[in-house]
Amino acid sequence: MQYETPYAAPTLTVDLVGFQVIHGELCVLILKRPNEPFSGTWALPGGYNPEGETTEAALQRIIRHKISIDIDKDFSYIEQLYTFDTVARDPRGHAVAVTYLACGRAIELPSLDYETSFTPIVALPELAYDHADIIDYAHKRLAAKLLYTNIAFAFMPPKFTLTELQSTYEALLGRKLDKRNFRKKILSQDIISPSGELRTEAAHRPAQLYQFDHQELREVTETF
Repeated sequence: MQYETPYAAPTLTVDLVGFQVIHGELCVLILKRPNEPFSGTWALPGGYNPEGETTEAALQRIIRHKISIDIDKDFSYIEQLYTFDTVARDPRGHAVAVTYLACGRAIELPSLDYETSFTPIVALPELAYDHADIIDYAHKRLAAKLLYTNIAFAFMPPKFTLTELQSTYEALLGRKLDKRNFRKKILSQDIISPSGELRTEAAHRPAQLYQFDHQELREVTETF
């Protein structure tokens, strides 16, 4: 095939949008870039995808190196989110970013050479590249998925109260939910069941503990 202009392949990168809920707030994993471009600016963790390595394998390697966590073990759910290919997104040249969405719970970040943080999405600092747009896209995708799947399982401990589950839904949706309506809807979806255990707290009646029926993504028949 003949090209009218010399052909140059774009750079291929992979990025991770890693979410978890902390103290009732949806947080995303970011790190402070040590190098140019955007040195000292916060960004999503990611890096180059070399020839001979799949995007998923490259992401696993990069996150182990930069964050010292294992995506498959530390996150409860992961999916390929979207490919961002705006020509001017990287000042070094045309870069195509394959982005993954991951959801987890109780992930603790080790001490690293890189400064890392799970930061509330409502309080994000200025971000490098187009990462603010990527996080916004991922959040919208997550909120939409919450309405027709059991994706909330990825954020919850093995056993939880309905109040705790509602708090997670509110964090992911970014809005308050009516308590009575939430309980009616969530119980009609057949995705959680009573665990048979109660949680007793001082000055409160014992609360029924629930658990998700499945620890993998399932669609629900009745949505919010």
